[in-house]
Amino acid sequence: MTPATGSMSEPEAQSDSEIHAPDSFSIGSYRWRICALLFIANTINYMDRQVLSFLAPMLQTKIGWNEVQYGNIVVAFQFAYALGLLFVGGIIDAIGVKLGYALTIIVWSLAAMSHALARTPLSFGISRFFLGLGESGNFPAAIKTVAEWFPKKERALATGIFNSGTSVGAILVPLTVPWIATHIGWQFAFLFTGILSLCWVILWWFTYNHPERESKLTTRELAHIRSDPPDSTRRIPWARVLAYRQTWALVLGKDLTDPVWWFLLFWLPKYFSSNFGLQLTGLAGPIMIIYIAACVGSVLGGWLPALAIRMGLSVPNARRTAMLLCALAVVPITLVGHIHGLWTVVAIISLACAAHQGWSANIFTVVSDIFPRAAVASVTGVAGFGGAISGMAAASLVGLVLQRYHSYSGIFFVAGLAYLIAWLILQFLTRKPAPVFAT
Repeated sequence: MTPATGSMSEPEAQSDSEIHAPDSFSIGSYRWRICALLFIANTINYMDRQVLSFLAPMLQTKIGWNEVQYGNIVVAFQFAYALGLLFVGGIIDAIGVKLGYALTIIVWSLAAMSHALARTPLSFGISRFFLGLGESGNFPAAIKTVAEWFPKKERALATGIFNSGTSVGAILVPLTVPWIATHIGWQFAFLFTGILSLCWVILWWFTYNHPERESKLTTRELAHIRSDPPDSTRRIPWARVLAYRQTWALVLGKDLTDPVWWFLLFWLPKYFSSNFGLQLTGLAGPIMIIYIAACVGSVLGGWLPALAIRMGLSVPNARRTAMLLCALAVVPITLVGHIHGLWTVVAIISLACAAHQGWSANIFTVVSDIFPRAAVASVTGVAGFGGAISGMAAASLVGLVLQRYHSYSGIFFVAGLAYLIAWLILQFLTRKPAPVFAT
């Protein structure tokens, strides 16, 4: 099997095509249609995921759960998400991204709609469990699709674009959910997003093909997609990736930073409600601003390495620089617990969310930089499993801290330092190139 080497801190030789690349649209743009499909999937994904957290202040009154019970509902989602990531990447690698992506979204669509039947903390927890199980296939499938359809020099941008859909989904929730909840009923908010997911499955099934089988793809664009040195197509068991330090670098990077995003995703509406007295309709403005910033950060984070490559940096050094800038931009969130102005807090959290999305665009792309396409979904799944497990532990801890101390200050302080620590660990574990999957 062809060895694949990777390091985030060692220079790599760049081809003339990377330095003097033609306008990417002049050779064809069909691959960006595939990226648009991924963008739509991630938009719907985060609408499904965000509905509960946005309705949480209202449902806490209607259903009667406390902070610990809400934390347990979040944990149910994250436990299933982590459990799914143990095997879903390997399944997608085995059966192919077209069928694998469709199956995962069917599961999460049905689970999203089942929330409409929930009436107790336990029943909400069961619905969240199956939602997490279905959604665990989203990023492994999306990252594998990017690896199949884009050369390495475009993958961070493609990942940043589709990952910005997560922020767009979070923006659309405050635009739609309050109206649906107040005029039709909170149950219909869950039904609405679940039906959207099923519509996407139909679009995906009749649109997606592997590049070599896509008749609408030009010869020049296919050659561009396959411009990287060929890597092995032999399937690799997901357990085998654990033998490599590059895998553990990604796992630890996700372990430290994913819980921050989970916390912001699931607790921000409750934070603004308890600390600033915002009600359901009043949450829309701050939440929309924060996720608009996150959307911009996702695309900008994917664009920065491409700019650095054009300026002469190697791929790993370009990625490292972009991730360091993102890690530094999160640090101001350590001060949020001591700031009492709403819009100052919104500005700082907006910067942190933008930086997280930029970070995510690059850490996901590191997988396809280092590993062959045949292993991308498996490695993404293993790394995501680590992030989901730590997110699950963090959710339990956040619930306990808030129930006992009624303060977010310490939580924001820890969150602000997590990315710098993760960046240092990534540098240490990938400081030297090492063969991966050599035979």
